[in-house]
Amino acid sequence: MTARLDHLVVAARTLDEGRAWLEGRLRVPAQPGGEHPQFGTHNLLLSLGPEAYLEVIAVNPQAPAPGRPRWFALDTPAVQERLSHGPALLHWVAAVPARPVGRDVLALSRGEHRWTLTVPEDGGLPGGGVVPSQIHWETPPPPTRLPDVGVRLAHLQLGTPDPDALRGHLRALAFAGEVEVYEAPQPELRAVLDTPRGPVEL
Repeated sequence: MTARLDHLVVAARTLDEGRAWLEGRLRVPAQPGGEHPQFGTHNLLLSLGPEAYLEVIAVNPQAPAPGRPRWFALDTPAVQERLSHGPALLHWVAAVPARPVGRDVLALSRGEHRWTLTVPEDGGLPGGGVVPSQIHWETPPPPTRLPDVGVRLAHLQLGTPDPDALRGHLRALAFAGEVEVYEAPQPELRAVLDTPRGPVEL
């Protein structure tokens, strides 16, 4: 059994800002997601086909502060500074065929969705964002219920100071998918999406 792309994570200071940014680029509507009480966040979703999607996530100003650091490094000064310049593609998540194991694995839920996910205790981005978090869905994943708006992931490019280590991690996951790994001074992610209006880079 192999791992595959589950979703891309775009973060924003607010969901309204994230929606305007995404819809302004793709010219297709994002769908309501839900709230994550464990992390004090909420999200919007966009289908990338039958097996993958894009998530826009932001701190939920109506939710109480969580009892642990928020995921995707949303509490860190570095990410807050980055988002002050606009929403950004921060991370990606790989679907795995069995529940991940280890102390960083959490059982989570949102509405009727149930899943397990690897989340570092400090809420950080694995590998600066280029090492995927691992997710195992206990219920049908969001793409099965999202409208298909004709957007697909064409390329996912991952830059890292240690490309060999990242390639080794993906091999260990038996990751099946087109991912370009290259050497870069610091971790960086780029996604090219095919849309009804042509390619768009995030």
